[in-house]
Amino acid sequence: MAAPDLVLVLRYRKAVTYGFHVLLGALEEHETTTRYEVRFGETPEATAAHVREAVDGGAGRVLVLWSFYSPDAEALSQELAQIRALADAPNVTHLAGGVHATAEPVQTLDAGWDLAAVGEGETTLLRLVDAAGDPTGIPGLAYRDAAGVLVRTGRPERRPLDEFRGFSLRWDRFNALEITRGCVFSCRFCQTPFMFSARFRHRSVSNVRWHVDAMRRRGLRDVRFITPTALSYGSQDDEPNLDAVEELLASCREGIGPDGRVFFGSFPSEIRPEHISRPALRLIKRYCANNNIIVGAQSGSDRVLEAAKRGHGVEEVKRAVRLGVEEGFRINVDMIFGMPGENQADVDASLGLARELADLGARIHAHTFMPLPGTPWRDAPPGDVAPETISEVDRLSQRGALYGHWQRQRDHAARLAAAAEAYPRPGRSRTILPVTDR
Repeated sequence: MAAPDLVLVLRYRKAVTYGFHVLLGALEEHETTTRYEVRFGETPEATAAHVREAVDGGAGRVLVLWSFYSPDAEALSQELAQIRALADAPNVTHLAGGVHATAEPVQTLDAGWDLAAVGEGETTLLRLVDAAGDPTGIPGLAYRDAAGVLVRTGRPERRPLDEFRGFSLRWDRFNALEITRGCVFSCRFCQTPFMFSARFRHRSVSNVRWHVDAMRRRGLRDVRFITPTALSYGSQDDEPNLDAVEELLASCREGIGPDGRVFFGSFPSEIRPEHISRPALRLIKRYCANNNIIVGAQSGSDRVLEAAKRGHGVEEVKRAVRLGVEEGFRINVDMIFGMPGENQADVDASLGLARELADLGARIHAHTFMPLPGTPWRDAPPGDVAPETISEVDRLSQRGALYGHWQRQRDHAARLAAAAEAYPRPGRSRTILPVTDR
């Protein structure tokens, strides 16, 4: 049997499987003359073993695929060096994709990767497979040529979600189904609208139903969705489209069958507070199994919310939680501490809101602000959480009213800020609140 032209080795980490499953879903329907194999490296050692086996087996090229979020970039660059030390050859290429590589391709290359995939990865991967791993002339990549000169091939074309499967049947890799890509709200701390564009692209109800039917045939019973704002499904502006949401949920409920469950507005998606209404909540209750929903509040200060371009105020958050509790839901509220330009009054307002919502029965999902690459606040200082704030947050946590990895995110924020300082972008506006006395 002839050796493959190309071996794709996925550095397969549980934290980022969704992106790989989407790429595999696109690949399994793609017709190509390239003879290729796909292998899953679930540890650094297993990844290196797959690389060695492919090289020793005479593969024409080995393409190692990586995907990671910005807070993980530094740790993964160390892992990359470890894998290279265990297994490397001239025909082995390491390709990083995802939001960090898109936002910071030069950082990514300098950290050790050979290629950075910029933008959405489906068409880029398919073209790489057609070219047996040769990146020359393929849109959606950044790399350095033989002389060390940076080459940018531009972003790939953004395609309708219906054109690619949302998970992989061939490789039996399933995940929550992406129903919306992009976001019109463009919050200044969020990477989503700046990677995927500040508009919505929705997967059609008929295409979602195809996926649900496929899941049921495989014996899967839980349907979950990936979307930046759940009640925006079917909308092209800032208003919810409840007719479209009901059509989606009714079809999924029917498709998954009487033994299945549909989850909407819970992890891994959330609902904007101004979209919460009794009719919306009753739709969820009618068709879905979840008794909890996630509401994005982010701050208890109207001043900070306005600067972040959230598009809602504190009163909408309070109203959403009250309505949710009255309709029988457990409400989880996302809040970010240490936002750029916060003063003590803003911090006090956020803590006050957290206490008030906890008294209503909500749980606070606490985050520390991180200056994420690709966002307008990329160059902002890292989240600064004062000891007094930490003490108050700890009190809420001890009573079971608060959870989250906000302490760990403080360390991530410091590393991201240092990386941004090392790769300055002169002339970029921070659009940050003026700093006032605390």
